[in-house]
Amino acid sequence: MDSRIHKYKQGDMYIVLDINSGGVHVVDRLIFDMLDYICPDHEGGGLGVDAEQLAASLPQYDKGEIAEALSELEELYNGKMLFSEDEYRQYAEMTLNAPIKAMCLHVSHDCNLRCKYCFAETGDFGGGRMLMPPEVGRKAIDFLIEKSAGRENLEVDFFGGEPLMAWDTVKATVDYARSIEKQHGKNFRFTITTNGVLLDDEKTEYINREMSNCVLSLDGRKEVNDRIRVTPNEKGSYDLIVPKFQKLVKGRVNEGRTDHYIRGTFTKYNLDFTNDILHMAELGFKQLSVEPVVTDPQMPYAIAESDLPTIFDEYDRLCEIMKNDPKKFNFFHFKIDLNQGPCAVKRLRGCGCGNEYVAITPDGDIFPCHQFVGMDEWKMGNIFDGNVNKDIKDYFAKTHIYSKEGCADCWARFYCSGGCNANSFKYEGDARKPHKIACEMQKKRIECGIALAAGDS
Repeated sequence: MDSRIHKYKQGDMYIVLDINSGGVHVVDRLIFDMLDYICPDHEGGGLGVDAEQLAASLPQYDKGEIAEALSELEELYNGKMLFSEDEYRQYAEMTLNAPIKAMCLHVSHDCNLRCKYCFAETGDFGGGRMLMPPEVGRKAIDFLIEKSAGRENLEVDFFGGEPLMAWDTVKATVDYARSIEKQHGKNFRFTITTNGVLLDDEKTEYINREMSNCVLSLDGRKEVNDRIRVTPNEKGSYDLIVPKFQKLVKGRVNEGRTDHYIRGTFTKYNLDFTNDILHMAELGFKQLSVEPVVTDPQMPYAIAESDLPTIFDEYDRLCEIMKNDPKKFNFFHFKIDLNQGPCAVKRLRGCGCGNEYVAITPDGDIFPCHQFVGMDEWKMGNIFDGNVNKDIKDYFAKTHIYSKEGCADCWARFYCSGGCNANSFKYEGDARKPHKIACEMQKKRIECGIALAAGDS
């Protein structure tokens, strides 16, 4: 089969993706089978095969139907919607050192939960428990304004640990940014990620007023959540946080807002994670994200390669549920826009880690992203001296699908942009060597997302 296309069956749909143009074609079984025998030579023109040759290879089909289908394929080919060439490689060298536009502000390196899979080592990132003083938050805003150059729209995510433990700093930072954004020609968009333990009416009202988005951590069913997401005294968090999340989300939904999501993690303990998604929908949550755990493979809850068939079946099950009831809920990882994808540079590089996006620790240290925090070799500087390590920034500017191992030839490259750099470094030893298990799950999610989007169009 030609490497410029990816074809697969999802449910009862036969789907063909033209990798380079992004064209998605829902076809019948005849065309689906014919594509195994077509590999156009652009220099020679045409599809490089005739109906007689295809009929000999596919005797189960009527020759007249093959000729008609071949004509349809030729029309798509001539319209550059099938077997198109890769026009993105030429932009790879344009992925240069760019102004910083987004910042993950670690207002707390402490947490009031002790989630067993926590990549942040239960909140302190291996560097001791501390909270960010308000003056560091304000300095971080000054830093972002300075380093954003001509960028108008800036993003700040309050993160931890648990950011509500540093609530005074959160408010002081937001208030300061709002007080100076117009004079600098900037527009701040704030997000907060919280486990919900410290939510109260005052915090809920403030978050719903000031935060453009909020991420609420819950793993699903009570028994699933409380097995992993526990307090320091090993008690589950489900009963404590669910009513608070319901109240916060209700406030946003009543205003017609969908800019929030419940963010869960599934592990080997709950490979039937669709049941957790359905449970969260029953709780009234419609914007959902449940991601696979990425951790030391020696941990008992780690996902192994042998788990992939079960996980793929579960994604298929979830996809079928969403196909049959598309208004039931939205699943973040199946969300694909077939009409207006990201710009060329974002397709090549993804999240902008270490280049357009950085993380700031409570004492002002700069790292490529929240998952690199605590790794001294990736420290990029400190906001109080204002200097950013150019070598690291340039490294990430040049980290894209054409510099990552195996990505340039992967059919999913323009959808995943090479995956998570931090996970690659942590679990493969190289930010430019994608994490294999994560890649396989991502490709399956992309197939499901394309199928759902094609079914809606």
